[in-house]
Amino acid sequence: MIRTTTTSTVMTKATSIVTTSDWRTGLPTLRAGSIVLRELRLSDAATLKQMLSTEEVSRFISPPPTTVAGFERFIAWTQQERNAGRYVCFGIVPEGCDQAIGIIQVRQLGLSMDVVEWGFAVGSQFWGTGVFQASARAVLAFAFAALGTTRVEARSSVENGRGNGALQKLGATREGLLRKSFLRDGIYYDQVLWSIVADDWWSWMNAPARPARH
Repeated sequence: MIRTTTTSTVMTKATSIVTTSDWRTGLPTLRAGSIVLRELRLSDAATLKQMLSTEEVSRFISPPPTTVAGFERFIAWTQQERNAGRYVCFGIVPEGCDQAIGIIQVRQLGLSMDVVEWGFAVGSQFWGTGVFQASARAVLAFAFAALGTTRVEARSSVENGRGNGALQKLGATREGLLRKSFLRDGIYYDQVLWSIVADDWWSWMNAPARPARH
């Protein structure tokens, strides 16, 4: 079950998404099973630094802040950009945690949120637990239902096997190779361009469950 706060409801396969039109003034809280996705708080800064600054997490993303104060500035920036209607960032809070252990960001690529790019980072101790897949589906549903998004793009380093596998598992389509498009520590890396479009997403969400093979 994925929930947000008030106005209209979209029913899909095993999922109820209640959309809101006031996301610019504050993000709703989404729930994906036992996982909560919410707006980042300044109190998340220390945990985010601990989770996202490790080499295994940060090697395939733009360099994260290196201090707690840097994460606090980042959190303040996310709220300013959300208020301007250009960007949203959800903190991922699994059951049993008080602070966010990862983030999912969505930013506009044009003049509105109809075409967006998303990115994500999750503490490595939560890899393989299902936290990312459940969180990602909740944020995708929010983007398509509440933001009016028609196309979501993602860029992932060719060498990031885990990230590319996660995007494929979400139903993303591999569209091409972006050569030398990501600069990290003075080295340019190739990236894979992935996309998910609204029509495909809703068709998949409303498709009947496939019978198990014996």
